[in-house]
Amino acid sequence: MNRRREEPRTHTSVFFALILAATIMACGGILHAYYKNRQVQVNREIDAVDQHVEHCRLDIRTCEMRMDQLLNRFAIRQQLEQNKSKLHPISLAVVEEVNPALVSRRNVASASP
Repeated sequence: MNRRREEPRTHTSVFFALILAATIMACGGILHAYYKNRQVQVNREIDAVDQHVEHCRLDIRTCEMRMDQLLNRFAIRQQLEQNKSKLHPISLAVVEEVNPALVSRRNVASASP
């Protein structure tokens, strides 16, 4: 019933296994916290990129609106009048359409040599 005093109570491999299990659990907890933190950081980076993309889209729409305003023929006419330009509108009867495929190069003025 009583154990002998010379007989070891627990084997050293049990202590080694317990220490190894505690180390594995601690490393697992640390890695879990690290990966969770990294996941939060990546989500924040994704949100920042999404906000940047939305900001760029808004800038593009704003630029398109400004271009449309600048290319408005009535606004251009008003701007020319304010600047007291010598340009004046011409009648549609003066405008003639030229088909470059039918006309030789010598007969039509061209910007390219």
